[in-house]
Amino acid sequence: MGVLSAVSVSEIKARGSIKDADVLKLRRSYYDDGHITAEEADVIFALNDACPVQDPAWADCFVETITDYIVEQAKPEGYLTTDNAAWLIQRISKDGRIESKTEMELLVSVLDRARWTPQSLVSFALEQVKDAVINGEGPLRSGKLLEPGIVAEGDVDLLRRIIYSFGGDGNVAVTQPEAEILFDIDEATADADNHPAWGDLFVKAIANCIMTASGYAPPPREEALARDAWLDRRGDLSLDNVAAGMAGGLTTLFDGYSEQSSEERALARLALQKVEIVTNEAVTLAEASWLAQRIGRDGRLTPN
Repeated sequence: MGVLSAVSVSEIKARGSIKDADVLKLRRSYYDDGHITAEEADVIFALNDACPVQDPAWADCFVETITDYIVEQAKPEGYLTTDNAAWLIQRISKDGRIESKTEMELLVSVLDRARWTPQSLVSFALEQVKDAVINGEGPLRSGKLLEPGIVAEGDVDLLRRIIYSFGGDGNVAVTQPEAEILFDIDEATADADNHPAWGDLFVKAIANCIMTASGYAPPPREEALARDAWLDRRGDLSLDNVAAGMAGGLTTLFDGYSEQSSEERALARLALQKVEIVTNEAVTLAEASWLAQRIGRDGRLTPN
């Protein structure tokens, strides 16, 4: 093993700790070699699992090397297939839940770097945030004095980052599985004192679904779901000021959307088919009938 030959894997496992000096040796070896095999990636995961004591440098090294392997070196380069996504999920979770912040950062890093990923992987990432928000459990809540059932600003930032990442190359609208999870969070926290950024993100994401289902071409996700400037004006977050800010933001909600011609719709379908072929998983876009049933399905409309 080229990269791991710089350290004694058995010694590190035996002492149960990864030191900054070990990380420095690994980094030097990696920069010299520039390549990680599947076997080496498995050993790096094994080291992470076997060492509860980890010096600060390890987290960045772990995230960087595994992201490089699965995105840039595992075939097809630059993309994730369903098999590669399943490999990653198996190694970073138990019973469907990620257990450390480092492994969550790895997941988001992979979504960030890959040009396209299977829809199942972004759903898995969003489910981690949903579980943290609704149940108040997992690494995203470790050390935070937050009661279950509240969407914090950090949750919104992470949700936005995950959703941005799945947009990848091209203007892929927010999909039905993504919207499902956002609806679940919205319903579960409708009466909570959520951060105002949550309403901003939710409304824009669902509007993105609705406009696309209505025959409009969506702008890039970074544009369609961009955080409005009023949210960055700290100070008075009273209900009146929040409502005024949201009202101002909604005036530009549909900027960037354009009605598609039949030719443009055909090209959009071809682009989606290319994503599905590369990732080996279908992309499920929200349909108008599903959205109509999903909004207010429990007999009431949430404020969002």
